[in-house]
Amino acid sequence: MLLVACCHILLDDLPLWGFVGETDKNSENKHYLYTHKNILVKYNENRIIHVNLTQDSPKLLEAGKKLEMTYSVKWVATDVPFARRFEVYLDYPFFEHQIHWFSIFNSFMMVIFLTGLVSMILMRTLRNDYAKYAREDDDLESLERDVNEESGWKLVHGDVFRPPKSLMILSALVGIGTQLSALILLVIVLAIVGMLYIGYAGSYHHTFIVCYALTSFISGYVSGGLYSRNGGKNWIKAMVLTASLFPFLCFSIGFALNTIAIFYRSLAAIPFGTMVVMFVLWAFISFPLVLLGTVVGRNWSGAPNNPCRVKTIPRPIPEKKWYLTPSVISLMGGLLPFGSIFIEMYFVFTSFWNYKVYYVYGFMLLVFVILLIVTICVTIVGTYFLLNAENYDWQWTSFFSAASTALYVYLYSIYYYHVKTKMSGFFQTSFYFGYTLMFCLGLGILCGAIGYLGSTLFVRRIYRNIKCD
Repeated sequence: MLLVACCHILLDDLPLWGFVGETDKNSENKHYLYTHKNILVKYNENRIIHVNLTQDSPKLLEAGKKLEMTYSVKWVATDVPFARRFEVYLDYPFFEHQIHWFSIFNSFMMVIFLTGLVSMILMRTLRNDYAKYAREDDDLESLERDVNEESGWKLVHGDVFRPPKSLMILSALVGIGTQLSALILLVIVLAIVGMLYIGYAGSYHHTFIVCYALTSFISGYVSGGLYSRNGGKNWIKAMVLTASLFPFLCFSIGFALNTIAIFYRSLAAIPFGTMVVMFVLWAFISFPLVLLGTVVGRNWSGAPNNPCRVKTIPRPIPEKKWYLTPSVISLMGGLLPFGSIFIEMYFVFTSFWNYKVYYVYGFMLLVFVILLIVTICVTIVGTYFLLNAENYDWQWTSFFSAASTALYVYLYSIYYYHVKTKMSGFFQTSFYFGYTLMFCLGLGILCGAIGYLGSTLFVRRIYRNIKCD
């Protein structure tokens, strides 16, 4: 006999896996259904510690034949404490594979290389530029020749702090991305300290939702300050966009997936009561905190303090070679950050889609910090190349350069779907790519915000040391 179907059941948030039926290997027209389930429950006082599911009594499926489905439950006492009941699901050999350590070492070496590149090569070039502009005895012709050939970034000092296009959207995205980065750090630390995998299976989701609502002040503060510093006037509209943009994107994807689940009569559909609770959290906790953060951000960090004065007439942007265009810099910027998290993405996808319980949060914290460092370094280098090409539209380029990491993660998810999973059909495919899209949107906004903030600090630092007209 060959297995043709399996089932997945939750008992007190503990998973059980069993077989639904089999097909005869000698005849594809004969199918058998297991009509009896044996459930073993181990308990400690009044808490369930372990569950197991087996099946027997296969019966031949025939047209018009009625089958009686039965089950039995056996209760066995155990001394295992409740806090350790999830340890049986932890796959230590899988997560402690040598490739996991190798990926950490590889990412760490990448951080050393990139930070060395930024500090040694880039800063050396800038130091030479500073020395060149500080000379007063050079003739005008040689100075102009040096500036045009080597130091294009100095020529755009009157436009580099010009407010970016679509300022409101950029401010909202940067605020949301900053909040998401703080959210990820907070949840990982809670997982390391509080062991979120213990207790019940939904602890991850509940922790994320509650922590997202509580960290909404950060998005409002960053967004409000950025919008005000760049001369934004309609701050109420910017605040509403910051508070609702990411939840609206997640709700749109979730609503589509929920409609599909209801159509297929699947238990994966989110109950209406759960959606009401999430809306209440957003309306009465998240939204007011974004409003408070926006007000505080506008008053504390909203005053313009650019090192250089913005000229009235924008400087024309000259045409450069194809590899110095914003689109190419944006696409290339996500390669190295993706390479730093490539192996960890495999473990994350496997734990999410292949029933592995993820528990190595120390690895995740280290990889996340490495991702932030690599993203900042790569974005700074890309911003410097763009400014050297006399292109002062660096704000959106720095954002997309870092956000493109999510594009490569989504492309990797397509490979993972076809090679590492056995999913098929519209229902499974839509859920896989729908939730992966939601994850990649959050990752892209997060990386984009970190890249933009890193580039902002870099730009302000280099233009603070030159003589602005």
